[in-house]
Amino acid sequence: MDQRMPLSQVPAHARRAEALGYDGLCVPEAVHDGLAAATLALHATTRLRVATSVLVAFPRSPMTTAVAAWDLQEMSGGRFELGLGSQVRGNITRRYGVAWTPPAPRMREYVDALKAIFRCWQGGDDLCFEGEHYQLTRMQPFFKPDPLEHPAPAIFLGGIGPAMTALAGEVSDGLMTHPTNTAPRYIREVVQPRIARGAARSGRDPAHVGLMVGPLTATGTKPADVARERENVRQMLTFLYSTPSYWPSLEIFGWQERGEHLHQLTREGRWDDMKNVIDDAMLDTFSPTGTYDEIADILAEWYGDLTNWILFPIPDDPARDPEAAKVLDRLRAGS
Repeated sequence: MDQRMPLSQVPAHARRAEALGYDGLCVPEAVHDGLAAATLALHATTRLRVATSVLVAFPRSPMTTAVAAWDLQEMSGGRFELGLGSQVRGNITRRYGVAWTPPAPRMREYVDALKAIFRCWQGGDDLCFEGEHYQLTRMQPFFKPDPLEHPAPAIFLGGIGPAMTALAGEVSDGLMTHPTNTAPRYIREVVQPRIARGAARSGRDPAHVGLMVGPLTATGTKPADVARERENVRQMLTFLYSTPSYWPSLEIFGWQERGEHLHQLTREGRWDDMKNVIDDAMLDTFSPTGTYDEIADILAEWYGDLTNWILFPIPDDPARDPEAAKVLDRLRAGS
């Protein structure tokens, strides 16, 4: 879902996704509240699973997040999935006005707190969670929600670095990739081993940890449409790779100096000079590219059995919906 889509359009967008045959819809948190968008999408549909991708965790108390997630899971009949992310330091401290602490240890505590709350509400356990950042020890009957008729919401983590990716394998239901860490080679050589290390810490089978990949896919009906989308991807990667937090996937391909160059250009305000830093070879590496007739085979070749879910864009033009629906059918059939 486009981060700038007006909330008034979310219900129709979700119904359209459901009619097209999508299994789920990921709602972002950028200019809108992710939980508000998820509420609208779930209320408008009957089958579609809806996930926050991702909800910024640290500005919210675990209790605040738990209440909202519980409500959405109950309202939707068990179709809500809670995707959480840490955001980068500058946004946490300067946009949200919240103190920064090492994100992986804090996220571990955050997820553990959510699970303690869910156990209290679903199984009747006393709420007694005491951590470094959160102390949750009070749950009067007046404030305690009724148990759900469905399992508690699944918890996914968005992650890029080694600690957060391993944490996803250790404590969550799955990892939501960032657009910068979806290249197949990076998933095989970096993401999967980190998930496996995290899973081993808690005695889990890494095969039981889901992986949701969200590549910046450039597709359309005609080659000209694909070329236009490819330039949009170039612009997005230019923005993303100007941020040092997103450089790990550049390093494995020997392109870290591109990120450093972009970062320096932003510091100097040389925006026009940034557009040519992301070249076609980088686009070929990070963006699956092809027409609607081609893209299912391309995505299958890229990801095969690497992932449980692939995010695929809903067409901007509803007239292209039948073509997108065919792509979904082919992906579901294994292309």
